[in-house]
Amino acid sequence: MSSENLPQSTEQQLRKPRVAVVFGGRSSEHGISVVTAGAVLNAIDRTKYDVLPIGITTDGRWALTADEPERMGITDRKMPDVAQLAESDEGGVVLSVDPGSREVVYSEPGSVPKALGEVDVVFPVLHGPYGEDGTLQGLLELSGVPYVGAGVLASAVGQDKEYMKRVFISFGLPVGPYVVVRPREWDNDSQGARKRITDFAGEHGWPLFIKPARAGSSIGITKVDDASGLDEAIEEARRHDPKFLVESLLRGREIECGVLEFEDGPRASVPAEIPPVTSHDFYDFEAKYIDAASGIVPAPLTDEETAEVQRLAVEAFEAASCEGLVRADFFLTEDGGFVINEINTLPGFTPISMYPRMWQESGVSYPQLVDRLIQAALDRPTGLR
Repeated sequence: MSSENLPQSTEQQLRKPRVAVVFGGRSSEHGISVVTAGAVLNAIDRTKYDVLPIGITTDGRWALTADEPERMGITDRKMPDVAQLAESDEGGVVLSVDPGSREVVYSEPGSVPKALGEVDVVFPVLHGPYGEDGTLQGLLELSGVPYVGAGVLASAVGQDKEYMKRVFISFGLPVGPYVVVRPREWDNDSQGARKRITDFAGEHGWPLFIKPARAGSSIGITKVDDASGLDEAIEEARRHDPKFLVESLLRGREIECGVLEFEDGPRASVPAEIPPVTSHDFYDFEAKYIDAASGIVPAPLTDEETAEVQRLAVEAFEAASCEGLVRADFFLTEDGGFVINEINTLPGFTPISMYPRMWQESGVSYPQLVDRLIQAALDRPTGLR
């Protein structure tokens, strides 16, 4: 008897779980999301899973794309784009919001919609707003589709640096000095906001870092050495987010640590160190992705320092109610203490990214890491948990 003639429930039991890899998106991190998707698609075990690549264009259209990870890399210092990978300029993919159905439908203008089958789990590799910030996670919760990574609350907290810091402070984690300028404050009294920033500099010293509150990959961040550079830096940050943060320079070493959820709870990887990047003012987007500045794995720390940063990384994971994975970024200050800078609930995930490299050094290969995240998502229910 062919599988086509079997009852549906038995057929579903025989088929491989179907993974939708969703990537691209509307944020300024669109390109690096496509690069990450290529690496994940390469690593997924096709003997265990069926794969459906879905790209989201910069204007928000869900597009069916070819399963061709070799086209998703950085070429001549240029980032890839979903629009270059989409099978149609107009066709769109729709995921049902009926939790009783995980059916994915593809439609083009003037054509009959085509059912693409059910999706068992979504592997979102979207970075930044409209994907990493709880918006996609909320849609998947409504749809009843399991997904890799943090839930709605943790994703939102992990995206908004202001509320991330507020959560960490409430849990007693060490956080550096900062000031938040919200859109209404800037629009109504920009002069007063500037004074608050210069007063902050008077207390903590120059240079300052001006950064968008809800962006990642070091996009929109400017190091400002004195008041003359403030306006340009604020304009650059607000180009990505109307809310921005001002942080003082923390003198010390940049240390990162990965957290991964296992059956018995979250565990920390060996930490890594990001050495000073001599060709850049700081570890910015170009240093990370275009020039591929490399970190040191494992970080040259004492056993005591390693244990402490691993403990803090897991505490940050738990404080923000994270699931699946997190990369936690710290400064080891000149007085020997760790200060948490931020967490990233969907960190850069190419094989050369720091998060996979830390787990590789900890005994979990890139394909094993991808498989563990998919299996954890399949085992975890949607809804309140």
